[in-house]
Amino acid sequence: MDRLSDKRNMGVTWRAILLGLLLIPPLTFWIMEVECVWHSGHPTSISLMWGVVFVIFVIILLNLLLKRFLPKWALTQGEFITIYVMLCMAAGLAGHDTLQLTIPALPHAFWFATPENEWSEIVIPYVPRWLVVSDKNIIRGFYEGETPFYTREVIGAWLKPTLWWTAFISALGMIMICINVIVRKQWTEHEKLSYPIIQLPLAITEGGGTSKFFRNRILWVGFGIAAAIDIINGLNNFYPMIPRIPVRHNFYNLGQYFTEKPWNAMGSIPFPLYPFVIGLGYILPLDLSFSLWFFYIFRKLQEVFTSAVGIRLPRFPYLSEQSAGAWFGIFVIAVWVTRGHLKEVFKKVFGLKTSLDDSEEPISYRLAFILTFISFAFLVWFCIKAGMTFWVIIGFFVIFYAFSIAITRARAELGPPAHEMAGMMNSQQILVNILGSRRVGSANLTVSMYFWFFSGRGYREHIMPHQLEGFKMAERAKVSNKKLVLAMILAIVMGSLASFWSLVSELYRVGGENGPSVGHIGQFGWLTNEINYPKGTDFPAIFGMLAGFVFTFFLMAMRMRLLWWPFHPAGYALSTNFGVEYFWSCLVISTIVKYLVLKLGGAGGYRKGLSFFFGVILGEYCVGAFWSAISVIFQTYTYDFAPG
Repeated sequence: MDRLSDKRNMGVTWRAILLGLLLIPPLTFWIMEVECVWHSGHPTSISLMWGVVFVIFVIILLNLLLKRFLPKWALTQGEFITIYVMLCMAAGLAGHDTLQLTIPALPHAFWFATPENEWSEIVIPYVPRWLVVSDKNIIRGFYEGETPFYTREVIGAWLKPTLWWTAFISALGMIMICINVIVRKQWTEHEKLSYPIIQLPLAITEGGGTSKFFRNRILWVGFGIAAAIDIINGLNNFYPMIPRIPVRHNFYNLGQYFTEKPWNAMGSIPFPLYPFVIGLGYILPLDLSFSLWFFYIFRKLQEVFTSAVGIRLPRFPYLSEQSAGAWFGIFVIAVWVTRGHLKEVFKKVFGLKTSLDDSEEPISYRLAFILTFISFAFLVWFCIKAGMTFWVIIGFFVIFYAFSIAITRARAELGPPAHEMAGMMNSQQILVNILGSRRVGSANLTVSMYFWFFSGRGYREHIMPHQLEGFKMAERAKVSNKKLVLAMILAIVMGSLASFWSLVSELYRVGGENGPSVGHIGQFGWLTNEINYPKGTDFPAIFGMLAGFVFTFFLMAMRMRLLWWPFHPAGYALSTNFGVEYFWSCLVISTIVKYLVLKLGGAGGYRKGLSFFFGVILGEYCVGAFWSAISVIFQTYTYDFAPG
């Protein structure tokens, strides 16, 4: 029996991989339906994706029955971790800022080209036809709906671009996995970063799900309170006579009270009170939760200062550029603190003498290096074939992976509830700021516009942090992470294919011409503006990035010199851009609550509070998922408990 138990707890099993693959198509369909078609519920916009947690929670409840009646068939924690990570890969690709942007963009130029916008002359000549669907007879049903999808003509037209984009996405994801393999030991074992986001998934999957966890009364108190709020608000959506409990960010606007100059420059100031975000904030380190809301206020005060002194520059104080510079600073800091480990990895890869052992890594460092090289070579070839130039390609991906590593580091160290970076903080715009749109050129601008799904709108569903968190979950659960890389890449492939199938087939049914899926194609407006009004280097924007970069190093230097220094550079990077509006005031509450609990109740009080907030998170996730399911079943808008 012990030998059987050891074998089953090795971690990644083939049945877990198979179950993960089988769950991906219905998960992506659900996400596409509620986020893109109905815009009613956002399962992927929060770092701890509530759609994935809900699916795992349901399987755990079923697993408790298996453990009681068919124990040999019950899933282990290692298998749950495998399924969780696979679903995160797929959900991230299907998410609001990812393939929901690219899939509708593929036929967009050909359907909406008019003599007025001149896309036939300035855009379409640079569009790589092998990556899009251009036949108006085929895409008519995509926009008008009520058209059979399962025909040879329609599937044949979409199959080629789907496979090409899936290959491209797989190469992107493979590089992310390999980078995570290389930094895992340093960040996880040596620096012992906290990985706050994984605390709830680890707790509910412990032992394959335990009745002890679900017998915790404090957990169910939190669950009941949160569930009751969402039940009432969900019913209010259908029966307005039922009073609602206002917790969403769009219920309050503190900015309405600041009507005189210069204070009215702050604009809208939402005041969200999401219970589950307060719960996620309770898990965060105090310095980050404080820094997030402090720098949000600091950002608003910058706007007041700009108005007070009468600065007339169009984008001053260049908040997005400050944020971009801050993220570059976090990337440089992450590389700097990892430099010793990277040096030893280099020796290992090239067969030099080193004490570094990679036998317990998911794959060897040498294989990770080889796969990175092959994948990046494919990305370069893909982009050149699409019409981009070599040096623009290199600059584009250097910027993208710098941001990716910085986001992953921030998630591993601090675990922010979300990391939306929607203020044109992408490789395309940064290259335009540095080089000017004239030097970048129309061909590079057009092709890179189709990359909006990974370097474009928001980064909330970035899959790289989930990969590293998966490795950490395996390490914390003391299960083998072998084959976890295979599970991830299979999930990426299946997630891409399922995302294309889910959205394309659904839009042929309901039509996308007037839906949110078309309304989010903002990249075409950006492209048209850059081509029609070419410009040179934007020196004020570069200065804004340098200011953010330098200020980030100042904040880090102060943290190293002063133990009491509460201002974290990640808080500055996140809050200087758009997105923290959705949850800043929730973190004010969680900061105060956690400080008082630790001061008055110590470690024991914190653990009880953690159980309560685990219940709050699960309560909102479960009832929110119920209302989301109602929107799919009855094809209607329902209460959305989470920002998006």
